[in-house]
Amino acid sequence: MSHRAPEFVSKQALAVALPLALCALLLAARGSAQTEAAKPPDVSVAWKQLVGIYAHEDSAIIILERAGALYYRSADGAEYPLHERSADQFTFAKAPEGSPQTITLSRSAQGGVSSFALADATYARTDAGAAAGGFYRVTPTRGLEELRAEALHAAPPAESGPFRKPDLVELTTLDPAFRLDIRYAQSNNFLGTPVYSQARAFMQRPAALALVRALHQLHSLGYGLLIHDAYRPWYVTRIFWDATPAAGHIFVADPQAGSKHNRGCAVDLTLYDLASGKPIEMPGLYDEMSARSFPEFPGGTSLQRWHRELLRGAMQAQGFTVDEYEWWHFDYKDWKQYPILNTAFESLSGAAHQ
Repeated sequence: MSHRAPEFVSKQALAVALPLALCALLLAARGSAQTEAAKPPDVSVAWKQLVGIYAHEDSAIIILERAGALYYRSADGAEYPLHERSADQFTFAKAPEGSPQTITLSRSAQGGVSSFALADATYARTDAGAAAGGFYRVTPTRGLEELRAEALHAAPPAESGPFRKPDLVELTTLDPAFRLDIRYAQSNNFLGTPVYSQARAFMQRPAALALVRALHQLHSLGYGLLIHDAYRPWYVTRIFWDATPAAGHIFVADPQAGSKHNRGCAVDLTLYDLASGKPIEMPGLYDEMSARSFPEFPGGTSLQRWHRELLRGAMQAQGFTVDEYEWWHFDYKDWKQYPILNTAFESLSGAAHQ
């Protein structure tokens, strides 16, 4: 997964080195996010480069921004205001009368904070940082072509039904305002290589029409929807599972159960700004295998969390539910009524479209 040291730490390496601290951090993170009612202002690039998850031995913490202030959040959920002494030095106290503790930042050549020193300990960043082009990668357990050949010869799990007749529709044919950034048709994904042969997005018609309604609601607020993935043939789910080391399996679907993506009722997406055309910053990156991916993760900045909740609210209003581990992944309410599909993009209508 790691491709830029020292800002990236692999999920599997972290799971081995910090199992207790990471579990405590994730449990403290879930269900504790605070949402601001009014759209908050943005913060400086320097602060965005600092907020994140850091760990030392069996201790992991979050640095976040809220209401124009930075906080040091321990694994038990306690938060302490950070006071800026210089660009690379901050202090905090665990009690009003307590002695201030100083953290001193270390930065990468790109300016991102890679670690900080606290007393005699160094806390290393364990998330993907603030770089817009950053993404996590895993080292596949075996060669991708070998995994692909096995997946194409395998069969999806048997299901009893009854199911609705599939009616996959291409999103861009319903509304050209959908923008596509299909990561699995590119190299900037967690496997580091294209898995799809075509950059296309399909969903079952009722789910697709609900997504159009969410799109129109967001357009009225100045935002569009950027699609990363939608319908996914089952064989690709099998590739993802077999390629990912066991420590990362909470972020990929078990092919024996199938994915809601396989049913055409799940979509991975984010917001983009209509005025600039740029993707909106969220507390974590797409497909990032860290606690920042949880929809309840309390870190990041106030504006990032506000945008995450704006997306979630628009999707929920149209019958979608956010995945418990991924802020970008939404499942349509009728997903149980559709079968697992294994039809390649090339076999769907309009297959000549690239």
